Amino acid sequence: MSERRKIIIDGREVEVDPAMTLLQACEEAGVEVPRFCYHERLSIAGNCRMCLVEVVGGPPKPAASCAMQVRDLRPGPEGQPPQVRTNSPMVKKAREGVMEFLLINHPLDCPICDQGGECDLQDQAMAYGVDFSRYREPKRAVDDPDLGPLVATCMTRCISCTRCVRFTTEVAGIAQMGQTGRGEDAEITSYLGQTLESNLQGNIIDLCPVGALTSKPYAFTARPWELTKTETIDVMDALGSSIRVDTKGREVMRILPRNNDGVNEEWISDKTRFVWDGLRRQRLDRPYLRENGRLRPATWAEALGKAAQVLKGASKPAALVGDLVSVEAAYALKTLIEGLGGVVECRTDGAKLPVGNRSGYAGTAAVEDIDTAERILLIGTNPRDEAPVLNARIRKAWLAGAEVALVGPFADLTYDVHHAGSDRAALQKIVDMGGDETIRGKRSLVIVGQGALREADGAAVLAAAQAIASNTESGLLILHSAASRVGAMDVGATCERGMDAINDADVIYNLGADEVEIGEGVFVIYQGSHGDRGAHRADVILPGAAYTEEQGLFVNTEGRPQLALRAGFPPGDARENWAILRALSAEMGKPLPFDSLADLRQRLIKAIPHLGRLDVVPENAWQPLPALPMAQASFRYAISDFYLTNPIARASSLMAELSANTKARRNTSVAAE
Repeated sequence: MSERRKIIIDGREVEVDPAMTLLQACEEAGVEVPRFCYHERLSIAGNCRMCLVEVVGGPPKPAASCAMQVRDLRPGPEGQPPQVRTNSPMVKKAREGVMEFLLINHPLDCPICDQGGECDLQDQAMAYGVDFSRYREPKRAVDDPDLGPLVATCMTRCISCTRCVRFTTEVAGIAQMGQTGRGEDAEITSYLGQTLESNLQGNIIDLCPVGALTSKPYAFTARPWELTKTETIDVMDALGSSIRVDTKGREVMRILPRNNDGVNEEWISDKTRFVWDGLRRQRLDRPYLRENGRLRPATWAEALGKAAQVLKGASKPAALVGDLVSVEAAYALKTLIEGLGGVVECRTDGAKLPVGNRSGYAGTAAVEDIDTAERILLIGTNPRDEAPVLNARIRKAWLAGAEVALVGPFADLTYDVHHAGSDRAALQKIVDMGGDETIRGKRSLVIVGQGALREADGAAVLAAAQAIASNTESGLLILHSAASRVGAMDVGATCERGMDAINDADVIYNLGADEVEIGEGVFVIYQGSHGDRGAHRADVILPGAAYTEEQGLFVNTEGRPQLALRAGFPPGDARENWAILRALSAEMGKPLPFDSLADLRQRLIKAIPHLGRLDVVPENAWQPLPALPMAQASFRYAISDFYLTNPIARASSLMAELSANTKARRNTSVAAE
């Protein structure tokens, strides 16, 4: 850390890092400086000129505080600390002038603009602008490019801050947006009218400081002051991004990111942001019973009575824990089924994750370690599909000079990778190389995907990855694809024989596992939120709450416990998942030992203490697996269709459209240039 330097801001002396910009120094001193183009996670453009400040003793004109560093300031004539003023007459006049220029061509769309009520231009025009206009000429108009089904454009409102261009180029890693023309003819547009090919594109809606880029699905449905805002956790992938769910009445209207430097910074994937229409469609809102091959609506008493009768008579009961299940529901199910002498399994895709070995299923590294890594090895994972926000973090490390190697089928990950090979032989070669001193001296990371672990030799692949991490003194990160997996492994919702034990069962309690095929001759009790594959196969359906409709703990891919809060209520007769299991146990005459969610959570934390330390990544003891022979086969990735990975996404018409568009793009032949 460089030596701190004294600087006087508005008459107040503060000590700051000389590498800081004047804008950052003002923020540290608690002084607000308006800005449009500056964003702390993007490169500095310095083109909106709203952040002008006066440097005392400097040039007789205001300076752009986002582009000038503290170290560039000269001390006073007698060695006094340099002075910066943010509220002098010069600054006030400059800001009013800039605001007047920005509003020259900006249309008066506020009554019909979706950004109304949360618009930086509105707020700053009120705070720093003037109450008149001297402009009498006609305003310019610009064509609106079609960026796809997610981002609506009204480029006449654009103030050319270039935040969207910088985000798509630097963070998302696509080159389809840019600025053409000069002066009055300058406009932000897409290359040759292309739509955006990124699963992070929705973030430019949040970045746009005016109403030029807004959400197409959310358009004209609500105003920000009508919405109830709930801070919660995302379950669309295992990263556990911090999100805010905005509801109007009982309906989820939109999902926005929250800042969390340790997990998702302030980005979310498009599936996370736009999946909310899937929360309304194909919902299970009442219990059902199958009679004569057909499902009929039933009362809770009938459904619970039938489920209890079947479970009590079962000789080999078993249970499945789905991908979107909270830790509390998994724990309640495990307690219920194991109390009947049955088995529970959460590794529904057959992943060979070691039971009781947290370094083997949650790894030893944190997501934040990616930022400082100098070498990253990806094994059997395509993070662009499995965790797009984490992939953006790897890209950030690559931009900072990190070398990235990939073992698995070649894929466009938005950054350059050294493709070491596609099969197990390439992985074995890296194991055999060991770790020389040049690698050991660098901060390195091994990231293993579920595609590598769900094959028959998954344990051997994991052992090989651990050996590489051990040889090179690297951190190990297991990249999961299911939000519930690490938490369910923590509570021990596993059995020795894995999915083979499930196949021998005579009654299966399916808690939201919609990616599993269950054969004939087994009685299936399905508890979940959507009428997906699990409900189609069920003999009894118990309607549960979706992730926005109940409180619950989730443990993300790095092993960080996080609390998801309820933003709304389940539809119809659907109930919270833990409460259904508690009611069923009472119907069976073996009530679970808790009567409320608080009771359940208390027992859970007593049994697994680290679950009580929210937002803390526990250190996991290193337990290497013994080396095993690997099959001679290529790796396959865990996700083939990013947009249709869970029942909520499959119920969303927008996700279906995005999936179809992606397939069409993949199949379109490109003419030779």
